[in-house]
Amino acid sequence: MSQRDRNNSGPVYSTEHGSMCPACGKPAAGCDCAKRKASAAGDGIVRIMRQTKGRKGKGVSLITGLPLRGEALEKLAKQLKQRCGAGGAIKDGVIEIQGDHREALAQELKKLGYTVKLAGG
Repeated sequence: MSQRDRNNSGPVYSTEHGSMCPACGKPAAGCDCAKRKASAAGDGIVRIMRQTKGRKGKGVSLITGLPLRGEALEKLAKQLKQRCGAGGAIKDGVIEIQGDHREALAQELKKLGYTVKLAGG
């Protein structure tokens, strides 16, 4: 058996456990590989940028790189929208605040302890 065959050998599916993780060989339901990859995705810097693309010239401030999910992200978005006096939404883990409020958002996030960068033009 060649070196390549030895590295790629192992069960892909088990009738007892179902799908198996190709990286660690454990059942997919109990695998830690996906969790480790998800936590290493960000670099710890919150980026605030302005975008008008697809909004008929209306600008929004986008906040990306937050390590929050679910209810905690919604709570922070509500706090930031109130601070700016503007509407907004959460889409795919990115907070959108209507209008160009980058400076105010950066100050508020720095107060909360985040490392903030203003990105884009």
